[in-house]
Amino acid sequence: MRYDERPTDPTPLSTSDLPPTPVRDRNIPASAWREAPETLLSLGADLPGAPIAEYKRRIGPWILWRAGPAKGADACYWVCHERDLTRSYTFRLFADGSGSGVGPDGATVVRFREWKESLRDHR
Repeated sequence: MRYDERPTDPTPLSTSDLPPTPVRDRNIPASAWREAPETLLSLGADLPGAPIAEYKRRIGPWILWRAGPAKGADACYWVCHERDLTRSYTFRLFADGSGSGVGPDGATVVRFREWKESLRDHR
């Protein structure tokens, strides 16, 4: 089922309950995560339509969320480390496919793949 056709599941979850792989049958909104930091809860506030961030997956110890669509419009990705929720990073993706973000290695990247690789490489 396409991500934008999945029902929203507001069932409260703790960090340990967030699945390691993408959820294909529902969307988990940031408001359902009991430990959600304010930076995540307000992630989409400056995007068109103010979308609510939704859980995507884990990348090693990193918990990945996205506010906005996967492509074709502005979106913002946010991650935090599962053992330190204050250790977070964002990647802004623009409608034209360009992007910008800083990962845990401190480098600014313009490709989402590079940002995810930084997460993978810094546990």
